Amino acid sequence: MPNLLYALPQSTLIAATPEPEDAPLVLGAVLLSMVVVYFAAKLGGEICARINLPPVLGELVGGVVVGVSALNLIVFPESGSEETGSLIIRFLEATGGLSTEGAFSVFQAESEVLDILSELGVIILLFEIGLESDLRELIRVGPQAAIVAILGVVTPFTLGTVGLIALFNVPTVPAVFAGAALTATSIGITAKVLAELGKLSSREGQIIIGAAVLDDVLGIIVLAVVASLAKTGEIEISRVLILVGSAAAFLIGSIFLGRLLSPYFVALVDRLQTRGQLLISALIFTFILAYIGAVVQLEAILGAFAAGLILAETEKREELEEQVIPVADMLVPIFFVTVGARTDISVLNPLDPGNREALIIAIFLVVVAIIGKIVTGLGVFGQDGINRLAIGIGMVPRGEVGLVFVGVGSATGILSESLEAAIIVMVILTTFLAPAFLRVVFREPDQDSGAPAVDGTAPLAVEGGDRSEVEAVQD
Repeated sequence: MPNLLYALPQSTLIAATPEPEDAPLVLGAVLLSMVVVYFAAKLGGEICARINLPPVLGELVGGVVVGVSALNLIVFPESGSEETGSLIIRFLEATGGLSTEGAFSVFQAESEVLDILSELGVIILLFEIGLESDLRELIRVGPQAAIVAILGVVTPFTLGTVGLIALFNVPTVPAVFAGAALTATSIGITAKVLAELGKLSSREGQIIIGAAVLDDVLGIIVLAVVASLAKTGEIEISRVLILVGSAAAFLIGSIFLGRLLSPYFVALVDRLQTRGQLLISALIFTFILAYIGAVVQLEAILGAFAAGLILAETEKREELEEQVIPVADMLVPIFFVTVGARTDISVLNPLDPGNREALIIAIFLVVVAIIGKIVTGLGVFGQDGINRLAIGIGMVPRGEVGLVFVGVGSATGILSESLEAAIIVMVILTTFLAPAFLRVVFREPDQDSGAPAVDGTAPLAVEGGDRSEVEAVQD
């Protein structure tokens, strides 16, 4: 998940460095922000859980409520907000003695800390998802996942680009950029929903995760292509080839070497005697792969996912899964709440004349965004009884990945205000609709009877547990 703060001028970052007397107030701002984030995540998640919706949807909605769309408690500079618009900063001015001159630097520092914690959250999430995935099953469904991923990139990109040019007379380069934004898939949101539904290890879940990982790689390549096109008017073939080679070498090489070295990892952990030997060692391994993923111009989350896949093949898998849960519970909600907090739903207001053109284009983009991913289920072959609709819906949410496309497009100045707003609307609706749709398409009315699921997956089982424990986990 690229950090949009990289776009800030160096002079701005220097100016945003807090004065020594303001340093304690940076900590205060972060602590208040964390209180707001956790409260919003827990309240939203609990409400959704009680009305039979995925809790992650509640965390996203909670983020919207406390973010720029409503309460302005969690706001970020890249959304156009200033320190005077943050209620937390104003609260510090009123109660903590924060000066008006120091408010800007404290606001910038607080936002950067939340950004880093959010990225750590999604890294831990993808590590956890990798642990819960089956590498052999992912390899087995690899060809099908690849077809799903390619369809999920080509179909919405083609429909979106051609439609914008033909129906709305959008210039070619902005239309290409908008079409590229339609290719994104938020693996973090989809994976969390699948985990909550107990479908991560199902055939559908493994195809979705495999396709989403490949889609993420393809999305990075597409973003690099359209960004260079927007800046120079031409595509840098060498950069594209470097990205493709880096992606292939990283994913294949890290898994191969990781499986080769995993016995030494287990042996090292067994010899350590201090507390947290397994968890800390696993996090070191995860962060190394995440770092490599970031520096080779891919994403850190791909390295984290690869680390989870590798360690899932060791005898420490179950123990590690248990130990990483508290870490995920602490960091992952930050990611989802900040995604919601960045979402400005004011662009959905049809009463504002300035939004109407954007909403018309947005309706088209949303339709293309949903249809363009749903058809990916048609790429699954030789799987009797598989839920193809669920696979398509699982690829729908754009989430933070779509927001990255918008941020890059806005920074290049290639997008008009109406087109930028339309893409934001598309990101909002696909992000919030997909979790609810996944709940519907994965509904299993005969689950309580222990009969095979209608989508072809086996009922959830718990090792060493009786039937009542299994039913409790399913509920």
